[in-house]
Amino acid sequence: MAQDVIGGRLRPGAKLDEVVLAGRFKVSRSPIRDALRQLAATGLLEFKPRRGFSVVSIDVPGLLDLFEAASEVEGLCAKLCAMRVGMAEKRQIELLHKRALLAVAKGNADEYAALNEAFHHAIYSGARNRTLSAIAINLRQRLTPFRSQDFFSSGNRMKSSAEEHDVVVRAINASDADAAFEGMRRHTASTATNVIEYFERHGRSGAPAKQAARNAGKRAGRAAET
Repeated sequence: MAQDVIGGRLRPGAKLDEVVLAGRFKVSRSPIRDALRQLAATGLLEFKPRRGFSVVSIDVPGLLDLFEAASEVEGLCAKLCAMRVGMAEKRQIELLHKRALLAVAKGNADEYAALNEAFHHAIYSGARNRTLSAIAINLRQRLTPFRSQDFFSSGNRMKSSAEEHDVVVRAINASDADAAFEGMRRHTASTATNVIEYFERHGRSGAPAKQAARNAGKRAGRAAET
């Protein structure tokens, strides 16, 4: 459902019928209702009493704000992970990265997307800070629809994402906290730029969004240099 919204197959204002969706996905209405609530939490849908769920317009400036916040939080998680993680966890992070590289070689975007999630969660765990990890997970959940198979299938994003991960893995293995922070922050900023470019390619962004897309790289570059 998220990909139908992001890909433009469900247009802004479209109402979502639980019965129709249950028939389409061959499940009961209960999981459909749960999925709709989750999508509403990401901002892709809105709920109104007596009217149900409907599709909202993608708020590109709002997305950039979320990605900017996520880049700082993810960077801090990587920094703390480089400082605190044990050898066994370093090996686990490296193993996830190697498996992701194999997924890139196979061109398997679904597998890469799953390993990408596991990779980031392993870094949250290695940071040894439950409060920060909870914030990172919350932001990541809100941005989950924009880290899906569709985005990793577009252009060379899967390959470049893996290359950015490699910088972070090397920094964590070397216990270089500053390099881990900068590498992860740049990685998240690159994801933001990729998302906006996706909308531009699919004709989903207006003039303000296009300007935001041009500014995204500049914002990311300035942030990574501070």
